[in-house]
Amino acid sequence: MFSMSPLLVLTILVIYFAVLLLISRFTSRKVSVDTYFTGNRQSPWYVVAFGMIGASLSGITFISVPGEVGNTHFYYFQLVLGYLVGYFIIANVLLPLYYRLKLVSIYSYLETRFGAVSHKTASLFFLLSQSIGASLRLFVVAGVLHLALFQHWHIPFMLTVVITIALIWIYTNKAGIKTIVWTDMFQTAMMLFAVGVSIYIVSADMQLSFGELIKTIVHSEHSTIFNWDWKFEKNFYKQFLTGIVVAIAMNGLDQNEMQKSLTCRNLKEARKNIYLYSLILVLTNLVFLSLGVLLYAYIDQSGMVLPMNQAGNFIDTDKLFPSLAMNQFGTTAGIIFMLGIASAAFSSADSALTSLTTAFYTDFLHLDHKTDTEKKRIRHQVNIAFALILITIILIFRALNNDSVINTVFTIAGYTYGPLLGLFSFGLFTKHKIRDRWVPVVVLLSPLLAYLLNLLLITSFDFNLGYTLLFFNGLITFAGLWMIRIRLAP
Repeated sequence: MFSMSPLLVLTILVIYFAVLLLISRFTSRKVSVDTYFTGNRQSPWYVVAFGMIGASLSGITFISVPGEVGNTHFYYFQLVLGYLVGYFIIANVLLPLYYRLKLVSIYSYLETRFGAVSHKTASLFFLLSQSIGASLRLFVVAGVLHLALFQHWHIPFMLTVVITIALIWIYTNKAGIKTIVWTDMFQTAMMLFAVGVSIYIVSADMQLSFGELIKTIVHSEHSTIFNWDWKFEKNFYKQFLTGIVVAIAMNGLDQNEMQKSLTCRNLKEARKNIYLYSLILVLTNLVFLSLGVLLYAYIDQSGMVLPMNQAGNFIDTDKLFPSLAMNQFGTTAGIIFMLGIASAAFSSADSALTSLTTAFYTDFLHLDHKTDTEKKRIRHQVNIAFALILITIILIFRALNNDSVINTVFTIAGYTYGPLLGLFSFGLFTKHKIRDRWVPVVVLLSPLLAYLLNLLLITSFDFNLGYTLLFFNGLITFAGLWMIRIRLAP
């Protein structure tokens, strides 16, 4: 698949990580124990907003979104439009709460509201989901690096994984979130540069002027945005509602995403960060989808034939962008692709390692009686432990060697945000206390019941909840919490 010289790939990566280490060195000066978790709450809001783009668009997104255009057109953009509403809610409901309580871990709110069991249960759900999600993203980039570089020297995949995570640990272990805010800005810039240059290279290869480029995208059958078939999984109403819920649950209730926003100087700047970030995110996804249209237009023009299944969908669309970039568009395109996928993958993975460390350190360890030296030592130990956990999960994925199993695991990870949505919604929109010790039962049953509900609808009505499953998962959790509520005195 990869035709680039391994020495060239190595040179690119060395330069890339040299820049990350340089940023780390500047941001690691005069750090305290809390700097790792809060960035001293001095991050410029516009830097945070721009950097969050790279973190939210993983290597999986970088590869998958352009290729999937061939099967589902621009339907993904319906989900993205829902994000705008979701982020507006985050900025005006969740951020004021987090800033008012001066939270480091956002799950600390649940202990104040319900009790210690609710707090730790929610944090455990986050740790599980983030560990799986981050491992999947790293699995993708480790696979690319292995094929493009390490395999050439017969280095085993396990060592590739260890090197990949070790590189992340090296530039984040000292200043944590403070470093990540700035490295994310650099990596987002590199990712957007990669996509922009890729579009230019494809259009130049097709000999399209700028006006012809726009016409090709606008008039393509693949650029259809809206689908109104209510049974279809990517129907507009399902996608738009899911976009709202996904933004709230998987960003507003996610320590990985919110930890960056909480490094802003105050609530006003944090809100501006979210508004700017949501707008850039919409435009960025539109650019990714447009690249997908151009790739399929190039295939049509060149007479290439892609394999299709019996349903008329393209097979292995995830390989489309990498294959064309590395084999069809020349060395420059290959270099740009490597920079793009490295930026997208590492910017999402590095913050995951920091947020996992933050959640466990803050939610499960009580170190007020420890000295600063002891706290730093324990934090380092937790950080290394999570790095080893990520390595282990990645190697399990590799051993399974089954894409359908990996996709299933990623879907299961998504189920964990439903209970978080239900817990926070119940806390914010009701005044009831709950029987705290019963919370684990509720949040374990909710994903199972949501799965059974979707199965029933599919078999009985040929209706798939699709991504809205997250919403119903949260709704079932809310109902379960209502059942274990402590009734208010009249």
